[in-house]
Amino acid sequence: MAGRSRIEDRAGKCRVLVADREPMTSLLLTGLLEGEYELAHACGGDQLMRLVAGKARPEIILLDASLCDSGSFEVLERLKSDPESSGIPVIFIASILDEPSVQKALELGAADFIQKPCMPGIVKLRIEIQLELLRSKSELELAIDERTKELSESRLEIIRRLCRAAEYRDNETGTHIMRMSKYSQIIALAAGASITKSELVQNAAPMHDIGKIGIPDSVLLKQGPLDELEWKVMRQHCKIGADIIGKGDSELLRYASAAAFTHHERYDGQGYPAGLSGEAIPWIGRIIAIADVFDALTSVRPYKQAWSMDRALELIRSESGSHFDPELASAFLESETQVAEVMALYAD
Repeated sequence: MAGRSRIEDRAGKCRVLVADREPMTSLLLTGLLEGEYELAHACGGDQLMRLVAGKARPEIILLDASLCDSGSFEVLERLKSDPESSGIPVIFIASILDEPSVQKALELGAADFIQKPCMPGIVKLRIEIQLELLRSKSELELAIDERTKELSESRLEIIRRLCRAAEYRDNETGTHIMRMSKYSQIIALAAGASITKSELVQNAAPMHDIGKIGIPDSVLLKQGPLDELEWKVMRQHCKIGADIIGKGDSELLRYASAAAFTHHERYDGQGYPAGLSGEAIPWIGRIIAIADVFDALTSVRPYKQAWSMDRALELIRSESGSHFDPELASAFLESETQVAEVMALYAD
């Protein structure tokens, strides 16, 4: 057998729930299994469901066909239709295992069958087979989780390195990337996003200006204001960025591509490159529009001094509904304390 896994309790015993209202069968199974497993008993469908929903949830259920008047098929269906209990293997026990009964039990999700009278060796073997399958499933899930984590970390590392390459060609610093990424996460959380989704926003945000790799130095590094033709060239970085990232099959790359293409769109439709407006602008693009502008205003540039935080916040407030999504702007303004902490922690 495999070693201990997350299906076992701290005492090393797996929990088996015996669901049977026939005293003889219950006594037989109890005598056979006690000491080797942690046992619980149910003599009705409602009691079974309460035990399954409790803290000591069983790893396996022995469900006798005589459990309730309405039939154990109904109980089995209740177990398998509930996401909290659907993964628990159910071994169906019956005096008669005819083809229609077996087929119906399988359709409803039964894992195995035992025919009465119960033979001790068969009962133990059936339980151990199901527990071994659970262990294998648990170990496979852990391996998949670990592999998924490795792939995610590799993808993030590639993104960081691409962003680092872009920094070498721009006047902006690495701390700008850190700040605006954190601001983007703060906005997402304040707007009601889950932690997972807000982290996705934070990880995609650094890619928003990757397209500047394709802008000529004469334009990108110009110290003074850009003329009309130079602005036309500079605005191409949105499409270049989306082209560099491409149409990946991961959610992270989809977010990053949307961020690159739409972070200069305006809520009123007066932005670029596509002139999108309102919620036609991807959610992450509307978030980064706020985070990027705020950080640009509060940072020193060759052509300007840094604005105070209060002055920059006032601009975000005044352009809410025109430049910025009003709900996201409000979420940002309500997060002033967290924003100040990020400014201090990642100061140039």
